[in-house]
Amino acid sequence: MTTRKTIVGYADSLRVTPGGTIRFMVSAEGGGSYRASMTRLVQAGVVLGGNDPALGMPGFELDTRPHPASCDGVYPARRQRIATGSYIFVPPADVLRDLKSFTVELYIWATTPAKGRQALLGTYSPVAGEGFALALDDMGAASLVIGGGGEPATWVSTGRPVAERTWTRIAASYDAATGHAAVVQRPVAQTPAGTLSIPHASASRNLDPTAQRVGGGALLMAAWQDLRQDDSLDSENVRNEHTESDDYMATTANFNGCIDSPRLADRALSVPELHADKRVHGREVFGDATLAVWDFARDISGEMIEDLGPNALSGVAMNLPTRAVPGRRWTGDEPCYHNDVTQYSAIHFHDDDLCDAGWDVDFQWRVPRETISGIYAVRLSHDADGSREASTDEIPFFVTPERGRPTAPVALLIPTATYLSYANQTLHLRPGSINGDPPDPPCENDAFLLEHPEFGLSQYDYHNDGHGVVFSSALRPILNLKGVGMPWGFVLDTLINAFLIRSGYPFDVITDQDLHEQGQALLDQYRVVMTGSHPEYWSSEMMSGLEGYLEEGGRLMYLGGNGFYWRVGFHPATDGVVEVRRAEDGTRPWIAEPGEYYHQFSGEYGGLWRRLGRAPNRLVGVGFAAQGVDSAFYRRTEASRDPRAAFIFDGVAGDVVGEFGLIGAASMEIDRFDLRLGSPAHALVVATSEGHSEAMLRA
Repeated sequence: MTTRKTIVGYADSLRVTPGGTIRFMVSAEGGGSYRASMTRLVQAGVVLGGNDPALGMPGFELDTRPHPASCDGVYPARRQRIATGSYIFVPPADVLRDLKSFTVELYIWATTPAKGRQALLGTYSPVAGEGFALALDDMGAASLVIGGGGEPATWVSTGRPVAERTWTRIAASYDAATGHAAVVQRPVAQTPAGTLSIPHASASRNLDPTAQRVGGGALLMAAWQDLRQDDSLDSENVRNEHTESDDYMATTANFNGCIDSPRLADRALSVPELHADKRVHGREVFGDATLAVWDFARDISGEMIEDLGPNALSGVAMNLPTRAVPGRRWTGDEPCYHNDVTQYSAIHFHDDDLCDAGWDVDFQWRVPRETISGIYAVRLSHDADGSREASTDEIPFFVTPERGRPTAPVALLIPTATYLSYANQTLHLRPGSINGDPPDPPCENDAFLLEHPEFGLSQYDYHNDGHGVVFSSALRPILNLKGVGMPWGFVLDTLINAFLIRSGYPFDVITDQDLHEQGQALLDQYRVVMTGSHPEYWSSEMMSGLEGYLEEGGRLMYLGGNGFYWRVGFHPATDGVVEVRRAEDGTRPWIAEPGEYYHQFSGEYGGLWRRLGRAPNRLVGVGFAAQGVDSAFYRRTEASRDPRAAFIFDGVAGDVVGEFGLIGAASMEIDRFDLRLGSPAHALVVATSEGHSEAMLRA
């Protein structure tokens, strides 16, 4: 590679309409300044290895016509950081600042108890040196932590690691009058064998009441504050804080696992009371001493965390922890949280969750009304010291027509849900991948991604605790959504874009999220709709819109493979955030945990559209059949000479089709005709693939 990437950015949305405003966030290492310039993207550059365009494939290409924009110019470079890890934030309140004696209780299902210190619930801040918290200590034992002001915090630990992936009740109390502190942990046996195999543990100490600093600012669950000005924070500005320190994080000691039924009281229970696990759901747990009872079973599709207690200490879930997951009461009899939310009263937190990078805006562009629809990109060029070749980056986005105002008879439907599902995927870059052991990242974008795992995961990855990644977001740098990359997804879709531009066909670019929001009415405006190369992930609204369009005579050109495969849901309020639950079946990198088959956002059952009775064969005649690192071709059938279809092959010589180019026409992921799955009996199969190697595996 000729340069080391030093600059990267993203936009606040993947789409914008003429008259709208799009904002850009940029981070650059090494200082100096960078230049930003707006352009219309014709075609992305394709790489297979090294940093050279693939043999026989045109490289990165921009529209030769100028596209001056008000945001073009030179900007100061600065490094912006990302704080990963999900948690719950409850703003500071007088009852928390004034707290003296207390009891705190919750249930946890720890997935990495041995990873080191992990916060569970409290106001403790390592920076301020005050507050209290339930936590797991260095060896994974339940602990009560109390700040000491300028002195080190006091830890009271049970000394016994909690069991992995086993529900455990943890409770602690502190009496400010006597200085007595106690903590207990009791496994919640879900099988008869579990009752005998995991003993409970407890610990207590008498502390100096004058040396403890119990009151604190904001209360967090699943993390500790690592903020410089925690008292000034509220639920609107807490999302991420930035400083110039290389090791700075907004939160620390992030917990991996589930938390259920957290509650807080302003009196200290005795040790026998702490051991008694005869609690009921509600504020009667602590009677009049109740400060807060947080109910995770409410508003499962949202981010607000409701407090049923008397002080309205409600909070907000940050960085999208996973909800709609079984809690401590789950019996296995109810797989759907709609039917009994009390069995789904848990939230699963991960130390590598990321929804919004939270970077400050560098510049914005109000799109002129006359801007034509298409694929656009802000090009960034950064040379920190003027002594080397400038590092570049592109921030692609899509200018779509204003609602109800199409500008062409043809629409190119951009599969942003699929882009997001694969966003920042690194499977092909890791040893043991399906592509073998790559010696070097294929391009500088991939190399940069490997250096920056904080940019978040794809839905093909696992979290650090082994849980499949359910959510993906556009609100972060996406290194495989750039102007140069592997022949997959966005890069291949720009080849369709280039073909349409060179052919002179007027067309609009629309996105699948537009289809999700506008339904069939969006497609009805067009004489022809073309898909991208890999329209794999579809919401119910998208499927219904396309089905209605086709039923009423609309024309669709399906230009990909493995399309219409997984059901997804879009976040109801945040643009560019998708959810997938890989239930029951299909070619998949991970399998949803029992009880986690229903979407958090929409409440729908997840998994394959085929298993939901809407196989892609019913929609477009063919459905996913096989995948692999294979390159093959198609051979014409006799049916291709039927007068109904012969025009397709005008100008095509011979019976073999698609054996040339970067990859053969029947490669990567291919579909098949299948009457049993709904392929229409009147259809003509005009060509079939052949010549596949053992690397092409049936799905």
